[in-house]
Amino acid sequence: MSKHAKHILKKPTIESIVDYIKENNVTKIIVMTGAGISTAAGIPDFRSKDTGLYHNLKKFDLPYAEAVFDIDYFEETPEPFYALAKELYPGKFLPTKTHYFIQLLQQKGLLLRNFTQNIDTLERMTGMDQEYIVEAHGSFASASCIGCNKAADPDMVRDHALRGEVPRCVFCKDIIKPDITFFGENLPDRFYKQLKDFKSAELLIVIGTSLQVQPFAALIDEVHDNVPRLLINRELVGHQSKASGFDFKWKSGLHRDVAFEGGCDEGIEKLAELLGWEKELDQLMKEGHKKIKATWEDVSDEVDTLTEVLDKLKTDDKEEEVKEGKKKAEDAKKKADKKKEEETKKKEDKKKKKDGIDELSDQLNKLSTE
Repeated sequence: MSKHAKHILKKPTIESIVDYIKENNVTKIIVMTGAGISTAAGIPDFRSKDTGLYHNLKKFDLPYAEAVFDIDYFEETPEPFYALAKELYPGKFLPTKTHYFIQLLQQKGLLLRNFTQNIDTLERMTGMDQEYIVEAHGSFASASCIGCNKAADPDMVRDHALRGEVPRCVFCKDIIKPDITFFGENLPDRFYKQLKDFKSAELLIVIGTSLQVQPFAALIDEVHDNVPRLLINRELVGHQSKASGFDFKWKSGLHRDVAFEGGCDEGIEKLAELLGWEKELDQLMKEGHKKIKATWEDVSDEVDTLTEVLDKLKTDDKEEEVKEGKKKAEDAKKKADKKKEEETKKKEDKKKKKDGIDELSDQLNKLSTE
């Protein structure tokens, strides 16, 4: 097929995308994802009016909303970021149907790569092979000191973040930052290494992103002109100019771009239904959630066990303290009794000595008289 083939799709519909997948035996699909795919998990997105994370940070009087992810601002004022991190940190949320659809693509041998802007690690939580994931903006999976660059204990950082506190380096006392990419920092090396994937792609699916952050947003133009592109989003995005971006009105004559305006899971459910994967996807998500919840329960059990051990140690410590207190009291009483005995003996000795002196004095007086 020519890289500049005309009329790639029959109609600008999601049905045409499915027909294209089936008719062309598509096996190399790139999925680009943003914060919108995680809102169904309970994680707010960034830019939604009144409910977005940027809106909820107004109390910090930021110079501008995105300052919370500005590395220079973070180095001076890390508190707003950690207030935000408390809402985003992995461990509180379950992957959505969209996340599991991407994993299903991998299982079926159709996924070339998932380029994600998200830092919540929900892609990993589905069980997807990490080789297929490119976390363009890093993630909470690891953390480092901004001063000495030494790796930090992720559990310690997580505990601080969930309390909304700023973690400090145990070596130099500087601020610790999760290994996510802030404005003013370079994207991970893996992001640039895998850009070559776009030249091999046979289909591009873009889900739940505003396509406002570069260089991620520009990736939609990295696939060949003959590659269909599907956007699943609540609003149309990425239609930048005649020379770049989506062409949903098919003015260029390529007939390759399709937009599904709606929720991410809604669009994925429609796509899965048309592909005949609906039941398979539901089962994958059900089993995945069950496995994650079981892990959470195991962790909870471990916490309970550790709490019981700590309580027992505290009880044992208290009993030991009581024993030690009793022993100290007994020792003090013995000491006091001994001191009392010594004082009584001294008094008795003193009295005997006085009585002896008096008796001797009487005898001397008697002799003098005689």
